[in-house]
Amino acid sequence: MLAVFGIDSDGLNLAVNLLILFLVVVYLALIYWTYADARRRIDDRMLVACATAASLFPFVGTIIYMIVRPPEYLDDVRERELEIQAAEARLHQLDYALCPNCDYPVERDFMRCPSCHRRLKDPCVNCQRPLDPTWSICPYCETEVPGIAPAPTRRRRRRHEDEFGETAAFDIQSDV
Repeated sequence: MLAVFGIDSDGLNLAVNLLILFLVVVYLALIYWTYADARRRIDDRMLVACATAASLFPFVGTIIYMIVRPPEYLDDVRERELEIQAAEARLHQLDYALCPNCDYPVERDFMRCPSCHRRLKDPCVNCQRPLDPTWSICPYCETEVPGIAPAPTRRRRRRHEDEFGETAAFDIQSDV
């Protein structure tokens, strides 16, 4: 058997050889672990290569990488961003809006902002419910909103069969 450090005892020489083999396996495993961990945490390939190259310095490179590595995985970052987008979408679906003047949260049926007192909507002259400025009619009591021109009517052609089976076309006015 080959004596690594000039050890004459076979038992002691075997233990030293197994210890060296163990350290080499751990060293190679740390290089692979650094590469795999850097790929899951870092989006830039050049930084992944630098982290792997740093781990080639036995044990010290991996320890330094563990100190300076990003704290979270890329998948966790993407998942958090998706959760934030989903929460924002849920907020937009609720009766939640911001005052255009001061960005104070207001409900959709507020007539005035409670913070800056800016008028947000006008009340209906009949039922006093808040009206959107673009509405030409109150959807609650069907009262026309003064000052807003009614929506233009469209003409459409409709075919009609008369009693003799002949098809005739005529114009119909409809409010759309």
